[in-house]
Amino acid sequence: MATPSLLLLLADGRFPAGAHAHSGGLEAAVAAGRVSDLATLEQFLAGRLATAGLVGAAFAAAAHRAAVLADSALRPGTLARLDAELDARTAAPALRAVSRRQGRALLRAGRAIWPAAPFADLPATPGGAHQPLVLGLLCAAAGLSRVETATIAAYGTLTGVASAGVRLLGLDPYRVQALLVGLADSCDQTAADAARAADDPPERLPAAAAPLADIHAEIHATWEVRLFAS
Repeated sequence: MATPSLLLLLADGRFPAGAHAHSGGLEAAVAAGRVSDLATLEQFLAGRLATAGLVGAAFAAAAHRAAVLADSALRPGTLARLDAELDARTAAPALRAVSRRQGRALLRAGRAIWPAAPFADLPATPGGAHQPLVLGLLCAAAGLSRVETATIAAYGTLTGVASAGVRLLGLDPYRVQALLVGLADSCDQTAADAARAADDPPERLPAAAAPLADIHAEIHATWEVRLFAS
């Protein structure tokens, strides 16, 4: 049985999975002049939650569902389909690489903490599995529910970006935290929607896209000097 402390642990930005090194596309958006203050940061966060947040949370919840399937023989095939579908929804090669890199980091932490978890069922794809799939298995191993899994995924798409906003723009951290409080209900609703969607086949999971974020990610990957990895 999971405890509230486990939920907080996995949602903590200090969990050793490398999230602190990524801005979620904010660094490129700041450089392009699209995010420059609290108001535009709030818009960026809301847009990210509605796109990457919803998709990532749905796939994390679906991986959680696969992890608790009664027939474990079905699990590897389901996870492989989820990995392929998430790959198809991640248009930018740079973002696909980031997702798999973060998945490897999260997997390393998960294997150290929950060695008996079904991580061996992850598809043997080049670069490793996508981060939301690893997160889903990790949360299942911790005994968290599907909704809690989706909440952690959706929450994670906001907090790292918000922290990056403080560093990139020199914003007042108290006011940035107030932005996150204002988005809390939207985050919970996104998580609930994602958890319900996880019952659908992988091909029918949410596919919300942000083409400009894909373009920014590809441009950002070419920079020789940058503060964040993405």
